[in-house]
Amino acid sequence: MNKKPRNSAPNSNVCRIDPANPDFSLIKEAADVVKKGGTVIFPTRTLYGIGVDAFNTAVVNRVFQVKKRPADKPVSVLVKSISDVSSLAAEVPSAAVKFMEAFWPGGLTIVFAARPEVPSSLTAGSGKIGIRVPEHPVAVKLIAALDCTLTGTSANLSGAPGADCIADLPIEITNNIDLVIDSGKLKGGIGSTVVDVTTDPPTVLREGEVSIEELFQMI
Repeated sequence: MNKKPRNSAPNSNVCRIDPANPDFSLIKEAADVVKKGGTVIFPTRTLYGIGVDAFNTAVVNRVFQVKKRPADKPVSVLVKSISDVSSLAAEVPSAAVKFMEAFWPGGLTIVFAARPEVPSSLTAGSGKIGIRVPEHPVAVKLIAALDCTLTGTSANLSGAPGADCIADLPIEITNNIDLVIDSGKLKGGIGSTVVDVTTDPPTVLREGEVSIEELFQMI
């Protein structure tokens, strides 16, 4: 049985952080990297993700290349709060409001119809954008330090499992990332549930942390 390649690359771009008390100077460093068009690996509740300025098409394309991600697979984004959704979503249906109020911050990605100004590199030409409000303290503080939208795609090669610890990140990923924030071992698991609210009723595209039963109790 083949084992997932482990990260044996030099760790000069890896910085440890205390998830319970994140170092502001490191958060600021990571935010500066993103603002300058760089790439950051950071912790979410379950898995490590790759964060870049979602409206910087060149760096989003770089993420696709690093992950070997097909161009027809959209990339989700993370926002600070529910109030930020309207800047990305063309419409916020009543079902989405109920979902956001019940499960954000947390393990639910909601797919909306995207506003025209949302880059097609994020939507993969689908006209839709997946949005989530994270709850991991490091992710929360990183987004708070930014004046741009952050991508939330998992730090894995396309089709491969995500990583819940830095040691399991593929070398092909870490060698092409500007800064890696190591917050220790995360919860792990499948990641967020993904629900598309552009349909009526909403369509669950992937069941993860939030069960289908929990979702549809809300509407």
